[in-house]
Amino acid sequence: MRILGIDPGSRATGYGLIEKQGNRLRHLDNGVILTGGEAPLSERLGIIYRDLGGVIDRYAPTVMAVEQIFLARNALSALKLGHARGVALLAGIHHELPVFEYTALQVKSAVVGYGRADKAQIQAMVRVLLALPEIAQEDASDALAVAICHAHSAGMNQRLAQAGKR
Repeated sequence: MRILGIDPGSRATGYGLIEKQGNRLRHLDNGVILTGGEAPLSERLGIIYRDLGGVIDRYAPTVMAVEQIFLARNALSALKLGHARGVALLAGIHHELPVFEYTALQVKSAVVGYGRADKAQIQAMVRVLLALPEIAQEDASDALAVAICHAHSAGMNQRLAQAGKR
């Protein structure tokens, strides 16, 4: 299974690609889509959509995992973050990927084993779990953490989906 993890943001959207082979995780790529904070929101959303489409076309993931909105400094920030998240979801759906969403608590628990872990702990565990030579940039590391969360949750998600069909 090839997983594309997304940490959405209107100024910086992180992405991380991993491959799950049995119980083994392999890092494929990670990066950050920078949109330029001064551009109008519509242009920034277009950049996110276009660049995520390029990542999907290049790496052909089999599934997308996106972090849910946890909190924002104010209502306007939350709205912009919601737009960026929506564009990321749309990019996945447009490319016919199954899309899964995870809360920050779920991601932290899956990666560190503790739902109140801080950014440094998450980055360090992502580095260890994927045998990275160095800690990835913060947004990219968060996206890799979302992908790892899905890798650890995928079997449970399938069992829940099958149970719901009965």
